[in-house]
Amino acid sequence: MIFHVLTLFPDMIREGCNNSILKRAMEKNLIEIHAVDIRDYTQEKHGKVDDYTYGGGAGMLMQAQPVFDAWEDVVKSTGLTSGKEGAQEGRRVRTVYVTPQGTPFSQKLAKDFAKEEQLIFLCGHYEGIDERVLEEIVTDQVSIGDYVLTGGELPAMVMIDAVSRLIPGVLGSEESAQTESFENDLLEYPQYSRPEVWHGKAVPEVLLSGDHKKIKAWRLEQSKERTKRWRPDLYEKYAAREQLAARLMKHKKENAYMIDSLLKGKVKILHVEGDAAVCQSLDGHLIMLCCETLEQGEKLLQYVPKDTGLLLHNCAAINGILESEWGLQVGDECYQSVYTQHTALPIAHKDIRPYPIEALEYASANYGDGKAREYLRDRILSGEFFAAWQDGEIAGFCGVHDGGSLGLLYVEPKYRRTSIGSSLASYLVNWSLEHGGIPYAHIRVHNVASLKMQEKMGLYVGSRTVFWTYRRRGEK
Repeated sequence: MIFHVLTLFPDMIREGCNNSILKRAMEKNLIEIHAVDIRDYTQEKHGKVDDYTYGGGAGMLMQAQPVFDAWEDVVKSTGLTSGKEGAQEGRRVRTVYVTPQGTPFSQKLAKDFAKEEQLIFLCGHYEGIDERVLEEIVTDQVSIGDYVLTGGELPAMVMIDAVSRLIPGVLGSEESAQTESFENDLLEYPQYSRPEVWHGKAVPEVLLSGDHKKIKAWRLEQSKERTKRWRPDLYEKYAAREQLAARLMKHKKENAYMIDSLLKGKVKILHVEGDAAVCQSLDGHLIMLCCETLEQGEKLLQYVPKDTGLLLHNCAAINGILESEWGLQVGDECYQSVYTQHTALPIAHKDIRPYPIEALEYASANYGDGKAREYLRDRILSGEFFAAWQDGEIAGFCGVHDGGSLGLLYVEPKYRRTSIGSSLASYLVNWSLEHGGIPYAHIRVHNVASLKMQEKMGLYVGSRTVFWTYRRRGEK
């Protein structure tokens, strides 16, 4: 991933980022950090980049021209299109203005930024930057807190650090970024190292037991207790999702997609109506709805944003309303297969690992007719995409869709009819169990072969199908 920082103090960025994990990540070519001096782009003969503000007031303001020229030069170097044309094509590089007036930075936003191939950070100084250039180039305004600093360099470095550690390979352990504070709205559990007793305080006995199941349960309980005590606002959201998931469990096979997303903290609750509910993915692009009757569906739809373009549900009765009143049409009708056991499946092929981002083009060439490159890149960066290796090469891959269902399965022709395909599918089931979810897959109603494979693995097919509904092209 490449970070570009537009700044008046490039040495501050270079020195601040050239240490520790960020330095090692740059040495491994996992990330690049380029500090761009805005002063190099001024047309003023004395090198000025600021001037007095119209309307009076204290302080100086950074001028639009040098900021825009620096930004435009960077954008050209990315190979992306600048201006409105690039925005319309969906190719405009994301530009983050660091300002106390912006959206509060969070782990969720860090994950969103980590999906980009390149990011531009714009650091202000003095009284800020001319509003006209901000309107023209900035895609995101972000704050790291409700206080004012002398400039945007420190906040930019904070965000670069938070985003970089989500890039595969930067932390060394792919699990590290998935087991820390703020995952699923829970704070991280307490941790201990040697010696076993220090200042009269012993390491909790359960951590010395070697019983991984008990250790996992203890850590979860500690995370919940810490969150309840120190961040009750986060715990309230976590508890609401847990309670709804428990209510939906009595129809586990029909509601698996909703339960799984609730347990993993991937959605926020919009409304609950008896044993029915509607939720929205944290990035806002997907609505999940589960209900049994038309009446329940109509009530839940009142809480769905009108501009929704993607809705997943399990109630055939509301398809007519979605078509006529919402402009949504059924794209795929799928059977939902669910693994209802708590024991891991056996895996014959052992060499399955997180998929390397360097092999993105291979995945893109073999899945979705080459049209799913950005989606696959997102899945790889999420840490939910895996590769099976044989004789030093990728023999196949699988992953978790952004909605939570298991799939994205591909096996090289020469390795088909071996254990690799079933091993990849089993690996996903086990991975989902380990991460506290409900393993499930969506299979198009006509895909008989996939259904048979799922049933052979021990997954059960629900009595009702689910519907992926999309907005018709050209409609808003």
